[in-house]
Amino acid sequence: MHQALRSRTVFRPAAGAPAAPGPRPHPPHVRSLIDADALRVLHRAARVLLADLADLTDRLVAALQDQEPAYRAAVTSDPAATWQEVHRSLRHSVSSLIDPRGSRDAARRCSWKIGATRAEQGLPLDALLHAFRLGGSLVWQGLIEETCRTAPEDVRLLVHIAADVWNFVDEHCTLVADAYRQVERQLAWRRENRLRVLAGALLDGASRIADLPETAHALDLPEEGRYVVVAVTAGCPSDGAGARAAHGRGRRVYWHTGVEVDYGIVLLGEGGGEGEGEVGSESGSPDSRSQCPPSAVPSAHGSARTGVSTAVSGLAAVGDARRLADIALDMCPRTGGTIRLTEHLPAALVVSTPDLGAALVERMLGPLSGLEPADEAVLLDTLVTWLACDGSAQRAGERLYCHRNTVLNRLRRYEQLTGRSLSRPADLVEISLALTARGLRTR
Repeated sequence: MHQALRSRTVFRPAAGAPAAPGPRPHPPHVRSLIDADALRVLHRAARVLLADLADLTDRLVAALQDQEPAYRAAVTSDPAATWQEVHRSLRHSVSSLIDPRGSRDAARRCSWKIGATRAEQGLPLDALLHAFRLGGSLVWQGLIEETCRTAPEDVRLLVHIAADVWNFVDEHCTLVADAYRQVERQLAWRRENRLRVLAGALLDGASRIADLPETAHALDLPEEGRYVVVAVTAGCPSDGAGARAAHGRGRRVYWHTGVEVDYGIVLLGEGGGEGEGEVGSESGSPDSRSQCPPSAVPSAHGSARTGVSTAVSGLAAVGDARRLADIALDMCPRTGGTIRLTEHLPAALVVSTPDLGAALVERMLGPLSGLEPADEAVLLDTLVTWLACDGSAQRAGERLYCHRNTVLNRLRRYEQLTGRSLSRPADLVEISLALTARGLRTR
């Protein structure tokens, strides 16, 4: 607490300087007498307040219930604790009026603790500051009432210490606000850190079943629902904190910022029913339940690369979806783009098992490596184009700017070099997968 009575320094002009305009100050001994009398009046009234502190506490608690809704709830939920808090604060405050030096540190510690405790409990800061100012007002009113009762002629002396009383109130309001904001920052950091830990475990597939309810609550996502995971590099629309819920077009997304890749957990729909169609899917289409809504996928700009998993059921399966999103991301061109895994499942098979993909390339395309590079490239390009044209030599020839017979001749040459038959379904599947694996490897 500031000194209950500030020292008054008498102005004395420097030697040779002109006297300051305005009334001349009172002689020092007159000011000292006023200070001593004001201090005597203050101490006398404060001791009475301290002796009847329970009544003052009751009055303040009643005023808080009447004027501050947030405290009304606190008093209702735990009246004894609230009364003790108010009583302790008033005791330190009134004691500081009597013995500023001996009570100042204890009063400051009390106010700091109240600010920190109320921050942890979630009481609004405005309500807390209102309570402190209301308490200061009741103390000041009590000092005046007691002085009027015992020595009305001394009330005028309280004017000399009014500024000090209100400076004390302002000091402790600042102290309470500082404590509140410090604890609030600590709590926010803990919540954010806990959120990141829960989301990270979920994406890693390391969440315990017992943690799922807490994770669902923290991420504001249902335990039972259909989800996709979106993996993004360069251009993820997450905020600066990296872990806040974004709502768009009725979809909920939680973004988790990583070192190189950011992940979005996208809620497609609550529950796992067949009737939950996704945005962007044709009703009744075979893949309608596994499509990710376009609105949930960030647009790729510049070098941004985005991989979208297939849909999974429940938060417990988000780790599987994250691994699938990584596979889709690996399939993205280095120049940028978006890959939805549901549209590239054969490619996903060879990407997820690169050793088998390499073996398949060697098995189905290895015999072509003995050709001249340009000759090998022509045969491979013809195979890819023919497959893209659904086995139509006519359309493949149009794309390759050659006659359909030329296309057929090149295909027969491939069959002769490899011993494979493009009319045999099993060989055709392996050839298609080998070409996909090769294409991904050469990106």
